[in-house]
Amino acid sequence: MSRPTLADLEAARGRLEGVARVTPLLSSGTIGGLTGRVVSLKAENLQLTGSFKIRGAYNTILQLTEAERERGVVTASAGNHGQAVAWAAREAGIAATIFVPEGAPMAKVDAARGYGATVVRGGDGFDDAVAAARAHLDATGAVFVHAFDDPRVVAGQGTLGLELAAQLPPGQGTVVIPVGGGGLASGIAIGLRALRPELSLVGVQAARCAPFAGRPYSGPTIADGIAIKSPAELTSAILRDLLDDVVVVDDEAISQAIVLLLERSKLVVEGAGAAPVAALLGGLVHGDGPVCAVLAGGNIDATTLMSVTRFGLTSSGRYLVVRIVIPDRPGQLARIVGVIAGEHANVLGVTHYREGRSIGVLETEAELTLETRGEKHSERLVEALVAAGFTVHRLR
Repeated sequence: MSRPTLADLEAARGRLEGVARVTPLLSSGTIGGLTGRVVSLKAENLQLTGSFKIRGAYNTILQLTEAERERGVVTASAGNHGQAVAWAAREAGIAATIFVPEGAPMAKVDAARGYGATVVRGGDGFDDAVAAARAHLDATGAVFVHAFDDPRVVAGQGTLGLELAAQLPPGQGTVVIPVGGGGLASGIAIGLRALRPELSLVGVQAARCAPFAGRPYSGPTIADGIAIKSPAELTSAILRDLLDDVVVVDDEAISQAIVLLLERSKLVVEGAGAAPVAALLGGLVHGDGPVCAVLAGGNIDATTLMSVTRFGLTSSGRYLVVRIVIPDRPGQLARIVGVIAGEHANVLGVTHYREGRSIGVLETEAELTLETRGEKHSERLVEALVAAGFTVHRLR
């Protein structure tokens, strides 16, 4: 399987003209201030269907023969590629069947169904979905549109690289790209190595599934879009040749990046899309020059976003959870609340426990969830409660 060329990327751009959006390159003073660098964000989360995947899917489906179109298409996806194939198939007037893992986000599943595709759930991850899709392929003769192991898909994703080549200012800099199966990173790398060879290219993977960094799959991650256990030989070979580095970020860092992008940049970004920003905030991208983070997608469930937001706020110290043992008599909770108010924190929840705890007969235990201004504020609040005579156990 031959790797795409710059000419293939240019041809894909022609097919996508008037279909895929040229997404904006946004500056971020907030992230720049936190990292000490000039930072820009390639807002591909604003792309049609909510991610870059429309580029590769549409480029591939547009090149099918009439006989292949009549057979319909089938694919396996963690969600975003499935949406893109469903949309492209609808535009082409052909049938599409999408196999997704059992835990695929509802936002992505519902969108694919909304575009007219048949969606089949099953298995624990992307590789299980691939196996089910291939079995369906053998039974029906439909055409398989792989999420990344196809030169046409890589060429389509590479049109994002062509956009970056034109949008990024002249001079040296770094582009940080999320890496799952490697289709996006491969396409961008082909385009930028040809047009902007002075730029450094850094891939980012999730800690729980980072095969390019030598870390096997170890469990679910909020960056489900890049949780690919077995990258293709096509993309692996391209990335070995063209990437300067691959770094790894954990779910806590990704959660904090999602919250930061939501609060300060007003951008809704899913875990995979926020991974490059997490790498920047974690100081994992070497150098001090300008840097661009590719926000690859924004398809995150509302329920997942709520959970991630709470997790991100907690891990950054803005949600504080403490357990306090207090004498079981009137006025003690009021004293605690008074200390909290004096430190200008906000009480989000209070739970009393009298049974099932290692406490005295005349004691009760209160678990409080508090909103603070950050880690230092949380530390001061704990110190103030201890100074008031309470025994405080910080849970988060």
